[in-house]
Amino acid sequence: MGWQKALNALIGRSAELTRLAAVLDSAAAGLAGVALIGGDAGIGKTRLVTELAERAEAAGFAVLVGQCAELGDALPYLPLADALRGAPAELRAEIEARPILGRLLPGGVDLGAETASALTQQQLFGSMLGFLATRPVLLILEDLHWADRSTRDLLVFLSRMLQTERVCLVGTYRTDDLHRRHPLRRVLAELKRLPSVTAVELSPLGPDEMADHLSELGGTDPQVISEVVDRAEGNPFYAEELLEAVTDGCSMSDGLADLLLSRVEPLSDAAQRVLRTAAVAGRRVDHALLQEASGLDDLAFEDAMREIVSQGLLRPDGEYGYAFRHALLQEVVYTDLLPGERTRMHSEFARLLTAREGAAAELAYHYLAGHDLAEAMSASVEAGRRAERLGAPAEAHRHFEQALGLWDRVPDAERRAGTDRVRLAMRTAAAAADMGDNHRAIAQLRELPPTAETRERLAYYLYDSDDVPAAVAAAEEAVAAAAPGTAVLARALATLARTLIPTARDAEIGPLAERALEIAGDTGARDAQKSAMITLASCAEYDGDPGRAGELFGAAAAQESGDLAVDLRAIFQHARLTFEHGSMAEAAVIAERGVRLAEDSGLSWSTFGTDLRFLQLLIHYTAGDWVRARREGSGFGVRVGTNHEAILSSFALYVEVAMGLPEVDERLTWVRPFWSDSLVVYMSRALAAEHALWNGAPALALDHVTAVLDALDPAYMGNIRIGAVGLWALAELGRTDGADELLARARGPVRPGMGAEGHAWLARAEAEWHRAHGRADVGAWRAAVEAFDYGFVYETARSRWRLAEALLVSGDHAAALEEWRRAVRVAASLGARPLGDALADLGRRARFPAAESEAPSGAASGTGPGDASGGAFGGVAGSVAGAAAGSGSGAAEGRETRDGTRGRTPAGSRPGALTGREREVLTLVAEGLANREIGERLFIAQKTVSVHVSNILGKLGVSSRTQAAAVARREGLL
Repeated sequence: MGWQKALNALIGRSAELTRLAAVLDSAAAGLAGVALIGGDAGIGKTRLVTELAERAEAAGFAVLVGQCAELGDALPYLPLADALRGAPAELRAEIEARPILGRLLPGGVDLGAETASALTQQQLFGSMLGFLATRPVLLILEDLHWADRSTRDLLVFLSRMLQTERVCLVGTYRTDDLHRRHPLRRVLAELKRLPSVTAVELSPLGPDEMADHLSELGGTDPQVISEVVDRAEGNPFYAEELLEAVTDGCSMSDGLADLLLSRVEPLSDAAQRVLRTAAVAGRRVDHALLQEASGLDDLAFEDAMREIVSQGLLRPDGEYGYAFRHALLQEVVYTDLLPGERTRMHSEFARLLTAREGAAAELAYHYLAGHDLAEAMSASVEAGRRAERLGAPAEAHRHFEQALGLWDRVPDAERRAGTDRVRLAMRTAAAAADMGDNHRAIAQLRELPPTAETRERLAYYLYDSDDVPAAVAAAEEAVAAAAPGTAVLARALATLARTLIPTARDAEIGPLAERALEIAGDTGARDAQKSAMITLASCAEYDGDPGRAGELFGAAAAQESGDLAVDLRAIFQHARLTFEHGSMAEAAVIAERGVRLAEDSGLSWSTFGTDLRFLQLLIHYTAGDWVRARREGSGFGVRVGTNHEAILSSFALYVEVAMGLPEVDERLTWVRPFWSDSLVVYMSRALAAEHALWNGAPALALDHVTAVLDALDPAYMGNIRIGAVGLWALAELGRTDGADELLARARGPVRPGMGAEGHAWLARAEAEWHRAHGRADVGAWRAAVEAFDYGFVYETARSRWRLAEALLVSGDHAAALEEWRRAVRVAASLGARPLGDALADLGRRARFPAAESEAPSGAASGTGPGDASGGAFGGVAGSVAGAAAGSGSGAAEGRETRDGTRGRTPAGSRPGALTGREREVLTLVAEGLANREIGERLFIAQKTVSVHVSNILGKLGVSSRTQAAAVARREGLL
C-alpha cells in the first residue's frame, strides 16, 4: 500500500531532521538533549521520528519507543511501560537490576504491602535516570497529548536532570488537540525554556513537496496529484487517504473522517465487526483478546484480519498484537459506533479482562463506559492501589476520587472497596500530598471526622505547608483523641513534638518526644519511634550536648523504619553531626552508606538523596580527596532551570572555586537568575565572593557577602563563614568600616556544642578582623590553623598562608618559611591553583629559598592574585611591614620588604617621586579597583597597570595595595 511505500523517502522535512540529528549527535558526544515535535494529526511526526530512530540505531544507540493512548490518563506510565517492553535484549539485564522498572512490564507489578512509600515516584524517576545513563539511548514518547500526569512529570524530570548522559529524549504531540486548558500546555511552556530542549513544529508541506510525496506513493496522473494537493492543504496523511480514495474509484469531495470511513465500508461484515471491536480496545489490542471480543472462530477471525491488514487499516504490532495505522483512524471508527454498541463492547472487554486479571485501570475504564458502576468502583480502588505502588500518585488520586464519587451509588460499597470510606479518603489525601498538592490533601482531610488518625495526618501536611499554628492545633487534637498506649498515639505525639520545633514551646518538645519513643517501642510503631529519636537528637544538639545527639542519631540511623524517607533523613543527620564534629573517616563511612541506600532504592535525586550526595562531596572536599569530590560534583549539572537544580549546581562550586577551574564562571552564569532563593544565594554567592577575591575583585566579593547576609537568618550557622569571607574582603580593600559589624554577625550564631568547623571559621573571622584593622596577629592566625587542623586540609593550608605572612611581619623568617612550605605542599597535592599562586607570590616577595621549585605547578610563574588584589600579603602583613620599615624602628630588623632591603625605605621611594600616571593609578587602587578595571578606566593594558602598581609599591616602600592606599591618604596624594 501507499502508506508503506512512504517509509522509503522523507520529503520536505530535511531542515527538521537536521535539527533533530544535531540533538542526537550532541547526545552521542555526552551532552544529553530533548526534542519536542509538535504538529497537527497526520502531519508526519511519526515518520520523522522513524527516520531519526534509523539514524540512531546506525550510530549505536539503543532505541526505545513508547506510545501514549487515549485512555492513557487512566494508565500510569503507559508509554514508559511500552518502551521498556520493547527494549533490546542487551538492556533487559539493566531493567531487571531495577525492580521498580520491572513492575511496569507485563506481570511485573508487585502489590507488596498495603501501604506504599511516598517516595515510590522518586524511586522510579531515579531508577529511570540511572537506566538511561548506562549506554547511548534514544527514547521516543509519542502522542504526549494523551500522556498521564505521572508520565508528564517524568518527562519534566528527565528533561531537567539529563546533563552529560548520552541520551536523546524525543516527544511528539498534536498541536490541534491542545485546547487552552490542556495539561500538556504548561509542561511544554516550561520545557521550551530549558537550554537542553529543542522545539520542532511541523508545518504543512508546500505544494511541490506534496506533489513529490504523492509521486513517491505511486501517483502518476498530474491532474489527480494537483487536485489532491489542493484538497490536502499540506497534510501528508490526508493526501495519502485522498490518493487512496481516487485509486479505489471514490470521490474526493468528502472530509477526512468520511474518507477514512469509506475505507472501512468495503470490508466484509466480519472484518468491519473486528475493526470496530479493535477501536473500542484502543490504539493497540492483543490478538487473542480481540478474537474473543469479536466472537469469531479461528478461521473467520484470521480471514477478517487478513482483509483488514491488507487494506492498511491495522498493522501487526509486536509479537501478539495489532495497532491502528494511525490514531485518527481509531478515533473515527470509535466515534461512528452507536451508543448501544459502545456500551455492549466495553462491557464485553471488561468481562474478558476480569477473567484475564487485566490492568485494574483499564478495567475501570471499560466498566465505566459499560455503565457497571459497582464493578467500576471496585476496579477504581484497585487501580488506585496499583498506581500507588507504581509511583504514580496523580493517577492513584484520580482513581480513588472516582471511587469516592461512585460510593453512594453502589450498594455494599465498603465490601466492594475492601475498606471504609474514611480510610479511602485518607489514601486519596495522601496521594494528593504525594503529587505535591498539600492544599487538596488538607481540604480533603478537613472534611473527614476528627479522629486521631485524620488529625495527625492533617497536622503533618499543615506543617509541611508552613502553617505551624494550625499544625500544632491539629496535632494537639490528634493526641487528645488517640487511645492510650496505641501506635496512633505514638505517631500523634511524635508529630506534635515535630510541629513545636519552630515555636517558643521548647520545653515541651523533649518530654513529648520521650513519651512518643516509649509508646512506639511498646507498640512497634517504628516510624513514630524513629521520628521521635530524630527530634530528641535535634533538641540535644541545640542544647549543646553533641554526645547525646550523636547517640540518638546513630541509633535512629541503625534502625529500619519501613519508610525510606525517614531512614535517609536519620543517616544524613548522623553523618552531618559526625562531620561537623571533626570525625572525617567515620562521617565518610556513614554518608557512603546513605548514598548507597539512596542509589539502590532509586532515590539519588530525592531530597535526602541529594543532601547525602552533597555531604559526601563536602566530606571528601574537607578531607582533601578532591579527585572524588570533583567527580561527585560533576554529577550536578551546569545547565539549570529551577531553584532545586541551582542548589545542586552550587554544590560543585566548592571544589571548582578552590581549584580555580574555568567552569566556575559558566556555572555562576547559569545560577545567577536564581539568586532570589536564599539557599541558592548562600551556596553560590558565598563561593562567588571567594572566586572574586582570588581574582582581584574585593569590592565585588563584598557585594556578594552583603547579599548573602541579607538573605540569611542571623541565627544560621553559615553566618560565621560568610562573616569571615567578608572580613577578608574588607582587609583587601584596606577598610575598617563594617569590620566590627561583620565580626558581630559571625559571632551571632555561636552556641554551646557547636561543631569543630564552626569554631574554626570563627577563629578565621577573628584573624581576618585583625587584618582588616592593619594587624598581623600571629596568635590569631595560629589559632585558626589549629582550629582547622581537625581534618580540614584546604582551610588549614589557607590559614598557614596567612600565618606565614604574619610571622614574616613579626620577624620570624624561619617559622614563616616552615608554614609556607607546608601550605605549598598541600596546595600542590590538592591542585588548589589560586592558593598556589598566592603562595608563589608570597615566596617571591619574601625571597624564600627554592620558592620557585616548591610552588605548585602553574603557580611559580606568571602573575598571582597578589598582583591583582593587593599583594600576597593581602594588606595586613604589608601594612605592618611597611609601617615598621618607614619608621626605622628596631622592630623592623630581620624583616624583608618586597625589594629585599631590611628595615628601611629604599632611596628615592618618597611619595613625591610618583609620576602623574602613577598617581592616577594609585587613586583607582585606593578605590578598590582591580587591574582589569583600572585598565578599562584609563584605557591602558592590564599588563601596563600591573607594571605601574609594582612601581608604586616600590616607590612607597610598601608591600601591598592596601598599604599603598593608606600611605597615599596619609600623605595627601589622592
